[in-house]
Amino acid sequence: MPLPPNKKVVTLSQFDNTPDRRDFWSFKWQKYAGQDVIPCWVADTEFRCAPPILEAIQKQTEYGNLGYSLPAQHEPANQAVVRWLKDKHDWAIEADWIVWTPGVVPAFNVAIKAYCEPGDKVLIQTPNYPPLLAAPGLNNTQRIDIPTKLASGRWTIDLTALEQQAADPLCKLMILCNPMNPVGSVMTVEEIDAIADICLRHGVALCSDEIHCDLILEEGVKHIPAGRVEQLANRSVTLMAASKTFNVAGLGTSFAIIPDASLRRKFTQSAAGIVPWANVMGLVATEAAFTRCDDWLAEQITYLRGNRDYLVERINAIEGLEVVSSEATFLAWIDATGLGVEDVLKWCESKGVGPSPGRDFGAPGFFRINFGCSRAMLKDILDRLSH
Repeated sequence: MPLPPNKKVVTLSQFDNTPDRRDFWSFKWQKYAGQDVIPCWVADTEFRCAPPILEAIQKQTEYGNLGYSLPAQHEPANQAVVRWLKDKHDWAIEADWIVWTPGVVPAFNVAIKAYCEPGDKVLIQTPNYPPLLAAPGLNNTQRIDIPTKLASGRWTIDLTALEQQAADPLCKLMILCNPMNPVGSVMTVEEIDAIADICLRHGVALCSDEIHCDLILEEGVKHIPAGRVEQLANRSVTLMAASKTFNVAGLGTSFAIIPDASLRRKFTQSAAGIVPWANVMGLVATEAAFTRCDDWLAEQITYLRGNRDYLVERINAIEGLEVVSSEATFLAWIDATGLGVEDVLKWCESKGVGPSPGRDFGAPGFFRINFGCSRAMLKDILDRLSH
């Protein structure tokens, strides 16, 4: 039967159908268990994993043996990373550059141990997510904050401040977050080149956390891996994972790309005996994600772009709130200084919304919303904030 005039077919996306996580011990949902507060803080999505990932995990389980698997020997996972970086980021790497880790957070802590002595200084752009801000102090080094500034409607790192601080002989390492969490900017060629030049001139090694690099929402924007830049190839550690992109963070698997053999040896030596291997399920999931989920990712990007645009429109219509459109990630950095309230998180929670508080990122007048959820859940969040 033909459709009546002016009637449109509404096609539900697979990303509209999200599982209920309340009874499955989700870190995000446990925070507000039993309360009428929608959690939108921790940076994992509400989406089901791509079918090829679930099939790969099920196949490994049905095989029935979950004994030791040394990541460096897991050829399918290593070749999947090589394939992904070449195809998605135009970066031709060697498999032996890959160092598997059980997460990006342990990896940048290892980088500090590897390349710094107690009392050295570590450059960190701010605002930044809490584990990265905490890392220098946990490793007996000094954190030096490099501010992020808003220029022409886009958040960018303050290169003048970076130049000044990097000149200090005690500055041995910079930990970059690109794409930036929480502000969502993707470093341009000019920005990366400027950072590379500063690091090279002042003898500063670079550890680049690029865990969100496959979640570029802005059309025409390209991610530039740090290790792909010629000036940085021999003085950088590039951290990546399938975890944010494919919602497999609970499997505790990531990897560092370290082209320089000396830097790679120092990194692995600093991790030895402390940092466990990436687990076999994470390796299997990464292989499936990086070889069989291209179409799924393309659909997710489209869905997240729609969520981002909807959020920007709704938030900027709320008096006292303002947000800049994220170029990447499923995170929105919201300026709440216009509210004039003492505690931004309490204000949100009073409306039944549980975001990440800006004070944890070094900016108490802001909060971060995770929009990696169904459109219906996002609408509920924004409706609550609007009233």
